[in-house]
Formats: sequence, C-alpha cells, structure tokens
Amino acid sequence: MQLPAPWWPPARPSTMHTLVFLSTRQVLQCQSAACQALPLLPRELFPLLFKVAFMDKKTVVLRELVHTWPFPLLSFQQLLQECAHCSRALLQERPSTESMQAVILGLTARLHTPETEAGTQPLCRKHALRVLDMTGLLDDGVEQDPGTMSMWDCTAAVARTCIAQQQGRTAEPGLAPVPVEVRVDLRVNRASYAFLREALRSSAGSPLRLCCRDLRAEDLPMRNTVALLQLLDAGCLRRVDLRFNNLGLRGLSVIIPHVARFQHLASLRLHYVHGDSRQPSVDGEDNFRYFLAQMGRFTCLRELSMGSSLLSGRLDQLLSTLQSPLESLELAFCALLPEDLRFLARSPHAVHLKKLDLSGNDLSGSQLEPFQGLLQAAAATLLHLELTECQLADTQLLATLPVLTRCASLRYLGLYGNPLSMAGLKELLRDSVAQAELRTVVHPFPVDCYEGLPWPPPASVLLEASINEEKFARVEAELHQLLLASGRAHVLWTTDIYGRLAADYFSL
Repeated sequence: MQLPAPWWPPARPSTMHTLVFLSTRQVLQCQSAACQALPLLPRELFPLLFKVAFMDKKTVVLRELVHTWPFPLLSFQQLLQECAHCSRALLQERPSTESMQAVILGLTARLHTPETEAGTQPLCRKHALRVLDMTGLLDDGVEQDPGTMSMWDCTAAVARTCIAQQQGRTAEPGLAPVPVEVRVDLRVNRASYAFLREALRSSAGSPLRLCCRDLRAEDLPMRNTVALLQLLDAGCLRRVDLRFNNLGLRGLSVIIPHVARFQHLASLRLHYVHGDSRQPSVDGEDNFRYFLAQMGRFTCLRELSMGSSLLSGRLDQLLSTLQSPLESLELAFCALLPEDLRFLARSPHAVHLKKLDLSGNDLSGSQLEPFQGLLQAAAATLLHLELTECQLADTQLLATLPVLTRCASLRYLGLYGNPLSMAGLKELLRDSVAQAELRTVVHPFPVDCYEGLPWPPPASVLLEASINEEKFARVEAELHQLLLASGRAHVLWTTDIYGRLAADYFSL
C-alpha cells in the first residue's frame, strides 16, 4: 500500500539545532499542557514533535501523538532520521524502552476509539493513521543497555499487543476500530516461535494487522519455518534470512516453494544449506535441481547470500536460473573454483554488483586471475567488497591493486585475516588515495607484528595467535601519519571486524 509521507523539510548538513527544534523541546517540557495544545497545532509540526518526544522520552506526549496522528503513515525511518532541525539519527541507536512502550500504548488507545466517534475528533486525527512502520530499528549486536530495547524486545512488545487486541475484541463487541497495519522486522528462534506464530494468527483477523518486512529465522526446524512462512503477508515481505537451520538440500527443497510465493522478495539469505558432499546421491541432485527451478520464480530478487554452502563448480547453475541481475552477492566460504569466478565475471550479474563478499575462498592461487577479471567487470558499480580470510599475501595484493583501484565508487574494503605485511598495507594505502569514495578499510594485523609465524600462515593462526602490541602500535601510528599526509584522515583504517557491521544491501 502506497501512502503519502508526512511533510518533512529536506535535511541540511548541520550539527546545530534549529530555533524550531529548540522551541519544540521547550514546549514539551510541560507534557500535560502540550497534550492539551495538540488539537490546535498545525499538522506540519507533528513529525518534529514526534522526534523530540521520542528523543527526550516525553512519554505522555508521545502516546498522545500516536493517538491523534494526523497522517495515514507513521514511519520510524522517516521521523527518526537526521533532519533539517536535528542532526541526531535515532535509527542508529537502540530505541528507548520508555519511548517504544509509549508508542505502543498510543496505538492501543487509538484502536479503542470507536469508529462512530470519528467525527467528534478535531480533523478526525484519531482515525487518519492506517500504517505504523516500525522497521529499520537498530538490530542486535551492540552493547546491552537496560534502558533500551533490543530487536527481539521490540518484536515481542508489538506481538503481545496484537494478541491482546484480538483477545479484547470479544470483551468490547460494540467497538469498531479503524484497522492499522503495523510493519515490523521479525526475529524468531526455537524459543520465540510459538509466541510469534500466535501473534501472526491473532493479527490476521484483528484491526491490528502485523505485517513482516524482514524475517530472520535462526535454528528453526523445517516444519516450523514452513508454518511461519504460510502466515506472512506475501505483499509486504522483502527479505527472508534463514540461519543455522541445518536444512540440507532436502529441507531446502521443502521450504523454497513457500519462499518463492513472495513475488516481491528482494533479498534471500541462506546459510549452511548444502548437502553432504561426502555422500552424493540421486535424491540430492534431484533436490538441487528442484531448488534451482524454484529460484527461477523470483522476479524481484536483488540480493542472494549462500554463506557456507558448497557451490564448487555449480555457481553457473545457480545464477543462470535467476530472472534479473543481482546487486548483492555473498558467497563466503563456498569453496569456489576458478570456473565459478570466470562465469560470474562474464555473467550479467557482474556489471550490476554493488556488494560482493568472497570471504573464506582461497584467492591466492589459480583463483587470483579470475578474481581480478571479476573485479574488472564489477568496477563501475562496486561499493562494498569483503575479502576476509582469502589467503591474499603481499604478492597477490600488489598484483590486484591496478584493478582494485579502478573501483572508483568503492566505500568499504574488508581484508581482515589475510597474511599482509606492513609494506603491503602501505602500498594499498598509497594507491587507494585515488578512490575518493572510500571510507572504511578493515585490514589484518600485519604479519610483521607476529612472532614465529609459519609461512604461509593459515587463517586460523592469524585469527588466534597473539601479536606484539608494541609493534602494532608503531604500525597504527605510521598508517595514521600516511593518511594525514595524503589528506585522507577521514578514512577509517581499523582491525575491528566486530565494530564495523557489514553494510546492509538496502542501505547501499
């Protein structure tokens, strides 16, 4: 459903608050007076009122704002972003528990307003809201804070509201609330499956309809995954992410037709789904062919992740079935062969790729030349390149630099876990000066900083062995000086793979 967005001035680069923002903050200091004034305020002020109330935890006002929202759409992604009045992007922070609870209470209050009373409300504000979009909240993986909500906490809070709303309908048969669609990103595992299934079932016949945008199911049995997929709205879902489910090809062949019914699906992430290569079977081949046939049903797919799936020599079969070129392809630890990389370089996908992840594939030997050809093909569009643990030493890196630096739009380069020396890193830094869009380089600890390192060093040694902290401190200082001298101090060079979460395809 396409709905008009609330009026919102275009953002401008500023670290200061505008006079309108400061005035709004002052108005909200007295929450009771602010609530009384809401019916008299111009609707154009509601977006800023919402952001300030959410930021400052003005829960009484926040609840009333949701209750009387004067637009068809209330979108967290629009209202909590950096804006013309305030440079703080609340979507990049975990939401406050108090603020989230106030939003849900306001929604509940709005649902308890009868349709017959709509004409008594100023501008019919209580009945304008049709979609509450709570997607885009910061995912888990950041430091826990008892005053904020994790992604699961947000999911659970909305789900409980759906269940309570459906249960309360029999107690208040005279009410006819205006339906509201609540868009959320759902995270589900074995422990939360039954609870979310009940919430989705309850919302199907409720005025509060739960609509999943992104689904991530972790360690979920096949039958439960299928049951959950059957409850989701086919028109809303844009991503399915199945992790650590141990499906195998047989399980995947059961699940994939249920996924393929989501014709607007743009992102499909599958992990650890390959069969046992030690025991190939006719059934396994049949299941793989069936999986390929179902993949051909997707018309809008733009991102495919097949992490830790055995695809040696089979990448052409997989990608040839797709109807449209991919823009994001993740093939980490897929045991790719030279012919896989050659096929990808010649395929229609290469010239559309914005994100490419080849982590865990050995690119140091016969794969190096095909990999360089792939980079050449993707150079015009590539924004994010992940090459963690690819056995790239100085020799391979220096041979690749001429084509790597042609990726003029590259913003992120991940090289962690590769056996590079300080000399190789300095050469990379000097050559990357030509890449004006580059903002982040995640590099390995240089091999110079280890003691008694075997050669060539396995990735496990680079990840687990201790380094000489004094040597590495000198390396960091030297890299920093080189960045300053080249006018590139704004580029982050770091070894922190956990602090720099991989860019999501939809944010590229």
